Amino acid sequence: MGILLIVALVAVVLGIGLLAQPGRRSLGTALILTGLLLGVVSRSFVVVPAGHVGVVFNVFSGVQPDALDEGLHFVLPLVQEVVLYDARLQEVTLSKSNARRVGFGPIQARSKEGLDIGVDVTVQYRIEKAKAPLLHKEVGPAYRETMVVPQIRSKVRDAVGLFNAAELISTRRGDLERSVTTALREALEQKHIVLESVLLREIRIPDTVARVIEEKQTAEQQVQIEENRRRQAEIAAQRRVIEAQAERDAAILKAEGEAKALELRGDALKRYPQVIQLTVAEKLSPNIKTIMLPTDGNFLLDLRKLEEASPNR
Repeated sequence: MGILLIVALVAVVLGIGLLAQPGRRSLGTALILTGLLLGVVSRSFVVVPAGHVGVVFNVFSGVQPDALDEGLHFVLPLVQEVVLYDARLQEVTLSKSNARRVGFGPIQARSKEGLDIGVDVTVQYRIEKAKAPLLHKEVGPAYRETMVVPQIRSKVRDAVGLFNAAELISTRRGDLERSVTTALREALEQKHIVLESVLLREIRIPDTVARVIEEKQTAEQQVQIEENRRRQAEIAAQRRVIEAQAERDAAILKAEGEAKALELRGDALKRYPQVIQLTVAEKLSPNIKTIMLPTDGNFLLDLRKLEEASPNR
């Protein structure tokens, strides 16, 4: 539509120039009328680019409730005006690196104990397409500067005040991010903006406090190391006690087994006394079958008969 408007302006200028020439006044008038017609036509069509939405303002009835989607649309020239809004994912970063940009510097807050905390944050968001007319009516096209950025600063400051400085740089960083996300999402939804994510880029605390926290963490780590060593020593001592108990129990079981074996052997010898004589004879010589024993009866011992009488044969 911009090219058509340029052509219309050129036609009007040429027509005005021709009006000064007596023989070409009719042509000049025709060019002027053609240029005006092209100008009206160029203002009658609006193209909404991809990823955008159009809000229609009527000079007689105000903001129209329905937004224009992507594509070509017809509007009433001089009566309706279209304001384009970017409906794609958008991002705003408040950080130390953006300190030169007015309003986009880092966030300064105070922790629970009153320490100065610097926070760099990136927020991703997008507008609700269907509610773009309400956003235009309530906030306007400069909604990022007038509403989004101030809300980010406010919610980050409120959330930082709930935590100690040591927690913010160690165990509670995720809790801070979730707290900011919850509060900011609720605030932006009231103005028809959808929050996608909150990213904490950096949290800065005073150097003196950082050194104290580092020393404390080092001491705690040393205590933990000593505690682990103590536990390992206790475990080793318990293992030695268990091993000693196992050896003792094994010795007791072995002694009990040997005692039981002796008891069974004694019972066997009581029942079969000839076994003693056989054992003695076998120890003397495996080849001797008959021997003389010094007994009162002065008799010969027949080993063959003992072998037949032995229970193990």
